[in-house]
Amino acid sequence: MRSGAKVAIVGGVFAVVASGVGYGGYNLWNGITGGETSVDAKAGDAPKTGPLTADEVTAAAKDFLAAWAAGQPERAAQLTNDPVAAGPAVAAYQEDAKVSKAVITPGTPVGARVPFTVKATVTYEDVSKDWSYASELTVVRGRTTGRPLVKWRPAVLHPKLTAAGTLRTGVAKTASVKAVDRDGVELTAEKYPSLAPVLNELRRRYATKAGGTAGVETWIDSGSQGGADTPLLVLSKGKPGTLETTIDADVQAAAEKAVKGFGSASVAAIEPSTGAIRAVANNPAKEFNTALMGQQAPGSTMKIVTATMMMQHGLATPGSRVECPPDVLSRGRTFQNLDRFSITGGTLTDAFRRSCNTAFIKAISKLSDKGIADTALGATARDSFGIGQTWNIGVQAADGSVPESAGAETPASYIGQGRITMSALNVASLSATAKNGGFLQPYLVARKLDDREFATADRLSPEVASGLRRMMNAAATNGTAAEAMAGVPSPKGAKTGSAELDGQATSNSWFTGYSGDLAAAAVVQAGGHGGDAAGPVVAQVLKAE
Repeated sequence: MRSGAKVAIVGGVFAVVASGVGYGGYNLWNGITGGETSVDAKAGDAPKTGPLTADEVTAAAKDFLAAWAAGQPERAAQLTNDPVAAGPAVAAYQEDAKVSKAVITPGTPVGARVPFTVKATVTYEDVSKDWSYASELTVVRGRTTGRPLVKWRPAVLHPKLTAAGTLRTGVAKTASVKAVDRDGVELTAEKYPSLAPVLNELRRRYATKAGGTAGVETWIDSGSQGGADTPLLVLSKGKPGTLETTIDADVQAAAEKAVKGFGSASVAAIEPSTGAIRAVANNPAKEFNTALMGQQAPGSTMKIVTATMMMQHGLATPGSRVECPPDVLSRGRTFQNLDRFSITGGTLTDAFRRSCNTAFIKAISKLSDKGIADTALGATARDSFGIGQTWNIGVQAADGSVPESAGAETPASYIGQGRITMSALNVASLSATAKNGGFLQPYLVARKLDDREFATADRLSPEVASGLRRMMNAAATNGTAAEAMAGVPSPKGAKTGSAELDGQATSNSWFTGYSGDLAAAAVVQAGGHGGDAAGPVVAQVLKAE
C-alpha cells in the first residue's frame, strides 16, 4: 500500500492515514508492535539504551496513533510512559467529547517529535459537526524497559488540553452571548484575536444577564469551580443575548494591527473622560491577556506619578530649576541617565521631557527630611491614580502595585523599577488621569450590569493637572516621545520608558500618551527605548480615534 493511503477503518468509525517519511501501510488489527521495532527481539533481552533511532520513533508513534484511532484507550495507554493518566484521557475522547469519527494523519518526524493532524466528527444526540486541528507527540525511551514510548501529555489529544482539564461535549454551561462594541458592531475572536479570552470571560460572567440560551458545544472543562472553560467547537448555536462593551471596533482593529509588528507586545486604550476601555490587544494573542494581567516594571512612564508627587509635596513646579547630573548616588547605589547625559540649568519640564533619572531620584533627599521618602510615591499612586486599589473592570485584571520601599528600592521605584508592577492598562490609565485631571477607573462593561464597586481617587488640583499636561506635551513635541508622536493630533502628551529586567540583555520598551479623548499605553518585550518600539504602537492606536 502506498504511503499516504487510508489503511484501515475499525468498526466503521476510526481511521489512520499514513503519510510522511517512514509511514508505510499497516493494519490496525495486527500492526501494533508495542514500540518494538525488531521482530527478532526475545524475552529476556537486555533493555535498549541510548538515543532513539528514527525507526523507533516512527514505530512508537504509529502504534499509539493506531490504538487511539481504533478506539482502544487501554492499548494506547500502554504505549505511553504514563498509562495511568493516559488511559482515562484517551477513553474520554470518545465517551465525554463524543468524537464519533476520526482520521489521524501523521506528519514527518522531526527528531523525537511527530506532528499529526486530526479530522474528527463530534456527535451529540442528533447534532454533528466536523472538527479539525493539529497536535504533536514526543517519543522517549522507557526508563525501565528501554522501549520507545509516547511521552504522555494531555496536549497530545488536543494542544489546549492540560492535566487539569477534560474534553466535554454537551449543552454548554453558559448561554450564548453576542458581544458588541460601543456602536453595536459585533466583536468576534476570529476578527479580533486578542479579545478571545475577554469574550470568553464576559460570556461566563454575564451570559445570564444578557438573556441568551445555551447551545451545544465541545469545550475543555477546567475542572475547578472558579476556572474558565475553553470552548473549542460549536455544534449548534443557542440564542445569543447581546452584551454591550466599551470597545471601539476601529480602535481595536488598529491595536491588533499595531502589536503585530513585534514578537511580544501589548497595548491598551482608554477614554479619559469616562474611563471606558476602547481597545485591548496582544501579540501573540493567547489565553493570558498580558495587556490586562501583566505585572511588569513600567520604567520611566512611572515619572508621571513621580512628577505628580513632587508637585503635590511642593518640591518643584514645571518651571522650577532642578539638578540633572549624569549620575547620582542614592541609598548606597549609583544611578545614571541614558548615556550619562546631563542638563545644566534645566527645569522639571526639561527633566521630564528628556527623562532624566537623576533629577527625579534627587527628590528622595527632601522627602527623607519629611520622613516619607519610602511611602510618598505609593500614596500618590493610590490616592491620585488609583494604582494599588481594586479595579473591577468587568473581567479579571491586575490592579498595579507601588509598595512601600526601603533602601535602594526607593530610588529605583522613583524611575519605575524596583518592586513596582503594572500592566499596559494601568499605565494607559496614568495618561488618562493626566488628561482628564482626575482618575476614573477603567471599565469594559457597564457598572449597572452587576452593581460592582469602582475604585476612586482624589482629583488632581488644577495646578498639578495643568503642570502634568504641560510636561507630557513637552515630551510629545520636543522630547523623547516627539518622534513617535509626530503625526498624532493635538492636544497630546506622552511619556517614554524602558525597564531593565535581570537576565534580559535588552530592556522592555514602554510608552504612554494621549490625544484628544483617547489615552493608550504599550509595552514591547525586549524592545529597548520606549520611543523606538512601544511608541509607534501607541501612536498608531491614538490615530484611530
